[in-house]
Amino acid sequence: MAGGARLEELLNLIDRTELNAIVIDVKTYRGTLAFAPRDPALAPFAPTKPLIKDLEALLARVHERGIYAIARFPVFQDTMLAERRPELAVARAGGGIWRDRNGLAWLDPASFEVWKYNAALAQEAAARGFDEINLDYVRFPSDGALSAIRYQIWNRKLSKQDVLREFFDYMTHVLHARGTPVSADLFGISFFRLEPTIGQFLPDAAEFFDFVAPMSYPSHYPSGFGGYKNPALYPYEIVKKTLDSGKELLAGRPPAGGNVRAKVRPWIQDFDLGADYDAVKVRAQIRAAEESGAEGWMLWNARNVYTEEALRKAAFAAQ
Repeated sequence: MAGGARLEELLNLIDRTELNAIVIDVKTYRGTLAFAPRDPALAPFAPTKPLIKDLEALLARVHERGIYAIARFPVFQDTMLAERRPELAVARAGGGIWRDRNGLAWLDPASFEVWKYNAALAQEAAARGFDEINLDYVRFPSDGALSAIRYQIWNRKLSKQDVLREFFDYMTHVLHARGTPVSADLFGISFFRLEPTIGQFLPDAAEFFDFVAPMSYPSHYPSGFGGYKNPALYPYEIVKKTLDSGKELLAGRPPAGGNVRAKVRPWIQDFDLGADYDAVKVRAQIRAAEESGAEGWMLWNARNVYTEEALRKAAFAAQ
């Protein structure tokens, strides 16, 4: 919606409340770029009529209002690149490109060509004026017919965890060389333990990224988690448990490099799933994040419809 009529509505919401940043997708969930790139290596992945017609004008408009601009994009979930370069894709037993339960294709996380492509996109977004790069889908696939997956590049000499750790090192090195902060979105489960299926492990991400953003949506936790039949009904408890567990995990399993670089800035739920998420439930998650020492938080709603009643007014927040 950054290129549409509702942008002004969202900027006004930020002006009125404690919000001070906006997350803009520069690559869609299918892999199409949302703007016209200057890098010729990226040009084939931009539509003739991009969603964001004038990126510089958009960012000027955002920055004039003192708003921090974050460029977000999916990394390994990328149907467009997978279809254009099937040799880089996660393949299917019997031939062809493997697709998840939503019909989306994935790239092989061990492919250095894939790393370079996403690094080029991140560098362009930073050069064009974004204040931070946010990487999503930095993992191996997690749903669909996983037993049918055949990796064309990953040879299993490294574990999934080690593949992602090397990718984290590469991407952050590229962007830190130009002074650009980098954040990564992680499954909430990564704040409790390594999940071998996806390869995400908090200590690995915390060593390299400036911010780690657990998707701590209470509705996404399984029944029985934390002793709650329906975790969505316990927004404060679930977010607090996730962030506190992350601190305990890092204390017990420090990064291989020895230092924790990343601050924690969770995604929190502002959508109805498992329960009606009103102002009380949204604010409960914010309170949990603040009490756990998080470096801010980010609201997620796929339609960009947010619960203003859950937010402090700008004048109060500035005090």
